Amino acid sequence: MDMRLTGKTAVVTGASRGLGLAIVEALIGEGMRVVAAARTISPALKETGASLVTADLSTADGPADVIERALAELGEIDLLVNNVGGGDGGEGQFGGFLGFDEDQWRQTYDLNLLSTVRATRAALPSLLRQRGSVINISSVGARMPHTGPITYTTAKAALTAFGKALSEEFGPRGVRVNTISPGASRTSLFEAPDGYGAALAASLGLEHEQLLAGLPSNSGMTTGRFVEPEEVAALVTYLASPHAGSVNGADYVIDGGTIKTV
Repeated sequence: MDMRLTGKTAVVTGASRGLGLAIVEALIGEGMRVVAAARTISPALKETGASLVTADLSTADGPADVIERALAELGEIDLLVNNVGGGDGGEGQFGGFLGFDEDQWRQTYDLNLLSTVRATRAALPSLLRQRGSVINISSVGARMPHTGPITYTTAKAALTAFGKALSEEFGPRGVRVNTISPGASRTSLFEAPDGYGAALAASLGLEHEQLLAGLPSNSGMTTGRFVEPEEVAALVTYLASPHAGSVNGADYVIDGGTIKTV
C-alpha cells in the first residue's frame, strides 16, 4: 500500500537505535525527509540518510532546539514522532517505590513526559499550518503499572493521557494526535548486557539468556515472541498517512496479547 507520505517531513526523537531507528528507516523508506534526534548518533542511524541532530531531550531547551534545527533544515513539519524515553534500564530499578529518590523521579519524567510536552509545544505552530500529526510512543506499562519501575510506568501513563488530551484540543484544528503502546520489544532495553533485562534476570537469579527465552510467554504474550521494532515502525507509517485520516486520540496497543482486558 502506498502510504502517500513521499516528500513530507518528519522529526523523530530517540532515533539512534531500537524503535526510533526502525521508525526513521520506515519513514525514509516511504519517501519522507526525516530529522532524527538522539543524544548519541549511532553508525546505523548515520546510514539511514536522515538529517541528524545531537541533543539531550531531557533538558529544558533540548526539544525546542531540535525543532528549531528541523525547521531550518526541512521547512515545515508534517509529522512529529515523540519516541525518546527510558529510565527503566539497568540496576537500581527493583527496590519499589521507596527505592526512588527525588532526582530519579524528576529525570524519568523529564525524559518520558516533558521531552514530549516540550517538543510538541515547539512543533505545533508548524504542524497546525501543515495539518500534520503527532505520534507518541508510550508503553503497555501505562496500562499495567505494576510491570515495571513505578517512575517509568507512571510517566508513560501520563504520556498516554497527554496524547488523549492533546487530540481533543487540536483535532478540530487539523492536527491528529495518536499513541502507540508497545509491549516487550526486541531492543537493547531487554537484550543489552547492562540493560533492564539483564538486571531483571540477576534480580530473579536467572541467566540473561534464560530470561529472554522465557519472558514473552511468562508475561502473557500469546504470540510467544518479542515485538519487533519494524512492527511498531509499520504502525507509525500507517498512523502518519492519509489512510488514517479519521484516527485521532487513539492508543494502539501492540503487545503480542499481553493485555487481557477488554
